[in-house]
Amino acid sequence: MSPDDCEDIFKVTDRRRRLDADDAPRPGAASDESRPPVPPGSGTPGERSLAGLFMMLASSAVVALGHAPDPLTGQRQTDLVQAADAIDLLVLLREKTEGHRSGDESRILDELIYDLQLRYVHVTKQS
Repeated sequence: MSPDDCEDIFKVTDRRRRLDADDAPRPGAASDESRPPVPPGSGTPGERSLAGLFMMLASSAVVALGHAPDPLTGQRQTDLVQAADAIDLLVLLREKTEGHRSGDESRILDELIYDLQLRYVHVTKQS
């Protein structure tokens, strides 16, 4: 059987459009349209924020106080040392970031510390 006798022949055609040197990509091209819109004021996806750090520490304190289930085990356990450490860390962050927070960040931090300290006192009185 010779190569000329083959009936099945594959032919590949490249249909991609190539950009010439003087052919610049258009603004608003498909790559921009395929991205979801970013809500105003939210920054880029995955952007870290100070308020997010405050919330993360506060949620670990709430779990340590037994007011929320542990995400790994699903059980509520009280660990007063861990809760006190998280609250102390938030207080330290309040001191060290003084003058460098926005009004919203300061309000969030103050409310979190106040709420967590009340919860901590309530839990220690019960035990």
